[in-house]
Amino acid sequence: MNHRLNEEFKKYFPTTEYLPIIRDAETNRYWINENLLSIIVDEEVVNIALAVKDIIQAYIEARQQAFSDFMSYCREMIDIQEKEPEKAIEFIRGLLRPNVDARVFEIVSYAILKEYYSDQQIYWGWSPDELNAEFLVLYKTGRTNANDGGIDFVMKPLGRFFQVTETVDAGKYFLDIDKVQRYPITFVVKTEQDVSSVLTKVKEQAELRYRVKAVVAKYMNSVEEVINIPELLSRFDEVLRKEKGKEVIEEIVLQSRVEFNVEAEEQDVLAYNKATDKNNP
Repeated sequence: MNHRLNEEFKKYFPTTEYLPIIRDAETNRYWINENLLSIIVDEEVVNIALAVKDIIQAYIEARQQAFSDFMSYCREMIDIQEKEPEKAIEFIRGLLRPNVDARVFEIVSYAILKEYYSDQQIYWGWSPDELNAEFLVLYKTGRTNANDGGIDFVMKPLGRFFQVTETVDAGKYFLDIDKVQRYPITFVVKTEQDVSSVLTKVKEQAELRYRVKAVVAKYMNSVEEVINIPELLSRFDEVLRKEKGKEVIEEIVLQSRVEFNVEAEEQDVLAYNKATDKNNP
């Protein structure tokens, strides 16, 4: 990561003599280059390294608290699902907003779509006389918002790919399409813009970038479907009509615990408490 960060920095700031990461290869230690954190205020050089560190720490604590509250509310929703279903429903609807955390949006989208497709069945086989009946299953393939070059969801047995994104950016869409050699992809977009508007904007950006209509057409044909926030809400309503709201909440809690290492952190706390408990034999 350190090498990649330095190389990316040089790409955008080729004239600077400093790199953001200083590394001692012999001791395998590294430091942040404070020369990049010195600014001039009233003709005086001020090092803002500690202030930046405090800001980052405050941000981490705020995000951790927000997520802790989110997890507590999820657990509460499971408990009250049967007594106050409307409250649980509104909780999930509140997580499908353009300004919600990207990771939470991806988790909620997955939970809804997994249940939405779960009772849809297809028939396939090697011959017309020998067909297999199989329900659609949506799999989550990795961590949310991860720069791992992967695809977010995969559906079996149809082999559909789903990619969650926050933007209406042709460059981002086409990069994802190129990852899988222009295999059709369904994009789940964190926007309330209607689907036709999203597709129009992507096509307009593509035409400005590539100029060649045949190239643009190949990329656009690889967009199998666009699912926006209104469509997710509509599919959530369908899930609720099937009385699967509780399953959605349970999936949100499960995926959130995995995503944010909740179980690992709880185990670390238990291990620490056990090790420091003098009364423990």
